[in-house]
Amino acid sequence: MGMGTDPLPLAGVSLNLVSDVRRLTQFPFMVNALAAGTAVAITAGLIGWFMVLRRESFAGHTLSLMAFPGAAGALLIGLPAAVGFFVFSGVSALVIGLSGAGGRHRTQESAVTGTVQAFGLACGFLFLSLYAGVLAGYEDLLFGNFLGITSAQVLVLGALTLLTVGFIALVARPLLFASLDPAVARASGVPVGGLSLVFILVLGLAVAATAQITGVLLVFALLVAPAASAQQLTARIGVSLVLTVVLALLITWVGLALAYFYNYPAGFYITTVAFAVYVLARAGRVAAERPRRMRGDHPIVEATG
Repeated sequence: MGMGTDPLPLAGVSLNLVSDVRRLTQFPFMVNALAAGTAVAITAGLIGWFMVLRRESFAGHTLSLMAFPGAAGALLIGLPAAVGFFVFSGVSALVIGLSGAGGRHRTQESAVTGTVQAFGLACGFLFLSLYAGVLAGYEDLLFGNFLGITSAQVLVLGALTLLTVGFIALVARPLLFASLDPAVARASGVPVGGLSLVFILVLGLAVAATAQITGVLLVFALLVAPAASAQQLTARIGVSLVLTVVLALLITWVGLALAYFYNYPAGFYITTVAFAVYVLARAGRVAAERPRRMRGDHPIVEATG
């Protein structure tokens, strides 16, 4: 499904940027899509940066898949799919977070994460079989669709973004300390276990919000690619975090614009642009390190922003 059925978007991008922006924002559904995409990009960028740093991508992947049973279960009992997204992802995050014990039992956490993923998918198929009808928008659930974003959803996503920014501002330093060296952080009095549990819960909520835009299968386009790209480009923590959010915004805006003008799924364009950004970042990193390697130098990694 593309961004719309009106023939105007099929005209494609012109060389007039002002005209293109006016065309992009002339319909309310597209304004809502851009606003929601902006909120999701900021949330996913901030949380995704710490997720990549903490090597919790597997947990993030599992939480993204929980949107499937969540949506199916919510529709089964007559609730909006978004409610199921947040409930299932939130509960799964709590289970995974409690199993990790503050990073002391990574192997156990991985095993529990895999179990949660298998159980969640099984529940999803069960809910589908019990649902007396056809699950409308099944492709949208998997791959995302901006056409259905309402003003109310924009407000909810905006509120979640504000909470995420506040959370990061409040716990950034101890969370970074606990992520880089949990043993030393614990010895220094940092509540590593509590921080890990709260972070995985916030990650679950961020995943649920992002999945509404990109779909279940493409949620990593905004959670992983911007953070991984930024960490390829710079080792300065502050710069890397800001760059992650900037890249997430650019990926979202460009992906939405391409989907609007060329009438193909937004998830495809967002993922393609995210992948291209990472490839360019990785290529730039390799190119920058090549002269140093030829000289036999060792790269110096900055630990602070």
